[in-house]
Amino acid sequence: MRPFAVILSTVAVCAACAADPVAPDAVPARSSFDPALIAKGAQLAAIGNCQACHTAEGGRSFAGGRPIETPFGTFYGTNITPDPDTGIGRWSEQAFVRALREGVDRDGRHLYPAFPYEYYTRLTDEDIHALYAYIATREPVRAQNRPHELRAPFNLRGLLGTWKALYFERGAFRPDAVRDAQWNRGAYLVNGLGHCGACHTPRGVLGAEKKDQAFSGGVAEGWHGPALNTRSPAPVPWTAEQLFKYLRTGLDDTHAIAAGPMEPVVRNLARAPEEDVRAMAAYLEALAGPPSAERRKKADVALAQAKAASRANGRGAEVYAGTCAACHDRGREAGSGGALPLALGTAMTIPTSSNLLRITLEGIAPPEGEPGRSMPGFADALTDGQVKDLAGYIRSEFGRAAAWTDVDEELKKIREERR
Repeated sequence: MRPFAVILSTVAVCAACAADPVAPDAVPARSSFDPALIAKGAQLAAIGNCQACHTAEGGRSFAGGRPIETPFGTFYGTNITPDPDTGIGRWSEQAFVRALREGVDRDGRHLYPAFPYEYYTRLTDEDIHALYAYIATREPVRAQNRPHELRAPFNLRGLLGTWKALYFERGAFRPDAVRDAQWNRGAYLVNGLGHCGACHTPRGVLGAEKKDQAFSGGVAEGWHGPALNTRSPAPVPWTAEQLFKYLRTGLDDTHAIAAGPMEPVVRNLARAPEEDVRAMAAYLEALAGPPSAERRKKADVALAQAKAASRANGRGAEVYAGTCAACHDRGREAGSGGALPLALGTAMTIPTSSNLLRITLEGIAPPEGEPGRSMPGFADALTDGQVKDLAGYIRSEFGRAAAWTDVDEELKKIREERR
């Protein structure tokens, strides 16, 4: 065996466990929890988007199995129902707290940071207690966890000890005495349970967030999470009221509809307390700061362009006219039956073509049986050449920016995923 392989094997064996196991203990009966505490836990779980990551498409709630694609391979959401054999039915509250605060499971093993304990470590004792009450009282589902499919050496769990020593910062949330209560509540939720930075912050080669670039834009499941700070690429700057409306409904008159990983987030936040979502919106508005004179000028240009139909020529313009213009040139006024004018969309202004291509090919649709705005996908209607022409036209005409250089790569990736 090669020396490096020996070292890795030794690390995997010796460091796989981060702590002593917590003795198995059946979760308490539902009757032992105050119904108000369970209800509070349900609201907190909605803010944390817990169900989305721990529920497979068409599967039972919280029973795991949902694939989460990353640069290191595929993670699968685990079964967190109180089933004693395949879920967390033998997890005491002590074990539950340790998982959220320290990223260590009941058996003492390091947890992969796909489970965002980097954020959950900031939760208060009261909120973790309420979350435990809620999770412990869900319907038990017997469903074996699917093993993660990770590339070497990332499949060696023991290496997480080194990763955590380098990047994981334990600690409670610290309020800012200079800010008001709403801002602090929003900061606590966004930087804690909501773990918004997990999708909206760039990461390094080992998957750790670049802390000095917090909220400057990231990647989640093949989608680009736009910057939420002063680098926000939104053609029209967000207000707290617009952010609140978007976070609750996924729709705002001058911003694009929620899509991709953001869609389930919005669906969950619709069930969260209004005051909490307003606090998150207030914090995010402050994070972006007041728009500069240059940004306001660009917003005025975008708004003016949104009222005028496109007049450019070329192959991309022809594809746009045949597939997009009927809805997007109509506007989004009440009763118009139209869609957002693309001059107001963020997908046209971000540094990658990934979001626009995914929306074009896959469309947007609410979960089956639920109301919501929708857009058809054109994966079977457009050739690769037409998609490229359309993307180039939209980027130039509506994004008012230099051509993307990643269209071929992103288009190939999305096509392969759909096979």
